[in-house]
Order: sequence, then structure tokens, then C-alpha cells
Amino acid sequence: MTDTETREQHRPVKSSERTLEILEHLAAVGERRTLGELSRDLGIPKSSLHAILRTMQEMGWIRTDPSGLRFGLGVRALLVGASYVDSDDVVALTADTLDALAEEVGETVHLGRLDGADVVYLAKRESKHPLRLFSAVGRRLPAHATALGKAVLSMQDPAAVRVMLPDHLRALTPNTIVDHERLREELAAIRARGYAIDNEENAEGIRCIAVAIRRDGLVRDAISCSVPMIRMNADAEAGIVEAMLRARERAESRLGFERH
Repeated sequence: MTDTETREQHRPVKSSERTLEILEHLAAVGERRTLGELSRDLGIPKSSLHAILRTMQEMGWIRTDPSGLRFGLGVRALLVGASYVDSDDVVALTADTLDALAEEVGETVHLGRLDGADVVYLAKRESKHPLRLFSAVGRRLPAHATALGKAVLSMQDPAAVRVMLPDHLRALTPNTIVDHERLREELAAIRARGYAIDNEENAEGIRCIAVAIRRDGLVRDAISCSVPMIRMNADAEAGIVEAMLRARERAESRLGFERH
């Protein structure tokens, strides 16, 4: 088989590719979009886009607002996302670890996974306090701006991280690290101390601590604890770090990682 024939066999089906682009875009923006906005955002002609959206709407993947002019994700997208989380073995095997950690520290706890240049929340345990971080399973955030993401990035080859991340690092707050060299130094420091800190880099007023968890030599996941700055001091942080390091040992043991 020639190289040309191989490329032809693996060329994406345009309608399928566009359908997936629509789903991923609507998930990323988190709000309904008009036909014109989607056409502009995705570079798809309105005529082609309209036909795809109507088909997706009929099958429950897309829904509209009462005017019928703005499109958002439908219930089938929720069902597929929920099924992914329910069937993920890391989510299942770390559930008791998250429960115990949340009970011990009394703060919001997350399990997240690196996906490209982003980190995605796979599981969450709520804080016992009324004042807490707003978040949701399935939420996607830039990895460089979160403790979860930085914890996992710190365990990757630095050259691979540079290729993985965009040239322009988006700032979510004034504290977000947006300089690649400074981020490289930060990841080296995280690797040395064994845990990551998000110093109001994702959300102002929130400090997060995270540890990467290893399995079979792979590092894609991390556990974090998010605390409003009003409840954070040196003693509280030291206690949370100790709890996080113990949680990492429990999680890695449950995942079959053997320490040497």
C-alpha cells in the first residue's frame, strides 16, 4: 500500500469531524451559541452547519433555547459524559481515597486528568463549609493555571510539556503563570518537593494544593484540595500537604503502583 493510499484510508470523514468539533466547542464555551456564532467560531459554512445541527438536535445531542435560534448541548451528551466517568477505573479505585481526604481536611477535593493542554475534573467531594470553590465534574481548565494540571505536567518530560502547551498561555487571574520559562522553573520546583500549589492562579481568593498519582509508569491524574484564602494559613497548609501526601500513597497503592 502506498503512502497516498494510507493517507486516504485515514482521512477523517468531514461530516463526522464537524459533528465532533461542534460538541467539543459547545462543551468548551459552556453556553448556547447562534448559528452565525458557531459558523464563525468553527469556520463551517452556515448551510452545512445548519443541516448538521438539525440532525444532532433530532437525535438529542443538541438542544435549542425557546427561540430556536441558540444551540447548546443536549441530554445525550450528558449521558455519554456520565457513562465515561462511571466506567473509569481510576475514578472507581480512588473513590475511597477522595472520601477519606475530604473527611480529613473538610475542604473541596478533586480528581483531575490531563487532556492535551487542559485538565478535566473527573470527580469531586464537596467542602463542609458554605464558602467554597465553584466547580463541576467535566469542567475543563488550562493545565498551567491549576494545581492539578501543574502536578501532572511536572511529571512529564519538559520538552514534551513545551510542545503540549500553546505558545500563548492564557491568564485566568493576575497570578496565572503565563511565561514559559517561569512555568518550567515552577514545574521543576513541584517535581522536587512532590506537590503543586495554585496560588490564586485559577480563581482569585482560592489556594489549591495537588499531588500527581502514578500508575504503571504513567502519570495522567492528580488529586487536589481547594481552600478559600480566608481559611488558609501556614499551619492549615502544612496539615493539608501532609494529608495530600498520605492520600497519594493510598491512591497509588489502590492503582497498583509499586514504590521502589
